[in-house]
Amino acid sequence: MLPGDPSQAISLQRRIRDGDLVIVYERHDNMKAVKVNEGGVLQNRFGVFKHSDWIGKPFGSKVFSHKKGFIYLLAPTPELWTLVLSHRTQILYLADISFVIMYMEIVPGCVVLECGTGSGSLTTSLARAVAPSGHVYTFDFHEQRAAYAREDFELTQLSSLVTVGVADIQGDGFPAKFLGTADSVFLDLPQPWLAIPSAGKMLKPDGILCSFSPCIEQVQHSCETLKSKFTDIRTFEVLLRTYEVKEARTEASCGDDGGFLRPLPCKRRPQSAGDHDADEVSSDSAVVVAKPAAEARGHTGYLTFARHQCL
Repeated sequence: MLPGDPSQAISLQRRIRDGDLVIVYERHDNMKAVKVNEGGVLQNRFGVFKHSDWIGKPFGSKVFSHKKGFIYLLAPTPELWTLVLSHRTQILYLADISFVIMYMEIVPGCVVLECGTGSGSLTTSLARAVAPSGHVYTFDFHEQRAAYAREDFELTQLSSLVTVGVADIQGDGFPAKFLGTADSVFLDLPQPWLAIPSAGKMLKPDGILCSFSPCIEQVQHSCETLKSKFTDIRTFEVLLRTYEVKEARTEASCGDDGGFLRPLPCKRRPQSAGDHDADEVSSDSAVVVAKPAAEARGHTGYLTFARHQCL
C-alpha cells in the first residue's frame, strides 16, 4: 500500500509491527488477510503460528510452525487485497483494474470520483494511483456497505487518500461541490446513463469517464447518452487467460516426422533385475510444461470510456 503519510508506507524493507495488516500466503489459491496482534495465533493445516514471531520480520518473510509447516507474510498490496477482500458485491479484478487506471490516465495528484464503492477493490488501486497528493471520492447508496468500506480503508491505511460518501448518484447526481474538479469519473451502476449528465458536469475539460456494465444492453444505452457531451467513445471487454506451470516427466518418442516429447503416466514402471543401468539409458526426463488453467475467469463486464468535450 502507499498511504498519504510516507512514514507509514508498507514496503518489503519495513519490518512488521503490532497492528499491521499482512497477507498470509499458504499457496497461490489460498491467502487471507490477518491483522497482527501481539498475543494472536493463526492456526491452519500447516500448524500453529504465533503473531509474536512475526513482529520484527520484514514483509516477504517465510515463517515456520511447530510442525515445520510454513507460510509467507506478504505486504497488503492492492493486487493481493483484491484477492482476499470480503465480497460484499461483485468486484473488478486485476485485468480490468489495470486497464481502467491506464486508460483513464490516472496519475499522482488526480482527483477521481467513483460511484459504486461496493467491496472497494477498484477504490484501493485508484488510491495508490493518485497518491500521495491526489484523492478518491467514492460513493455508495448503501449506508452499511459504505461503513464497511471505511473500515477496510482504515485497515489498509488508505483513509487519507479516500473519502467514502453515502449518496444516490444514479438518482440525485454528484454533489455540486465537485463541479468541474474531477480529472476522471468511474461509474459502476445498474443504469449508468442516468448518472452520465451529472458526471459530465463534474469533469474538467478533456476529462475521462469510464462506465462498467455486465450487459451489452447497458452499454448501448450508455453510449447513446454519451454522444451529447462526450467524444472518443469506446467499449472494451478484457479477458484474462491464466496458465499453470509445473514440472512433468516426459519420454522421447519417434513418429513419422521425427522425435517429439509425450507425457508419461504418473506411476513409474517397475524395474527388473536387468534394468540396473536404466538410469543411464532411459530417455525419460523432467521438463516444465504450461497449460491453460482448468478454471479460467471469463467475462466480467464491459468497460466504456469517453472523453469530455472541450467547449
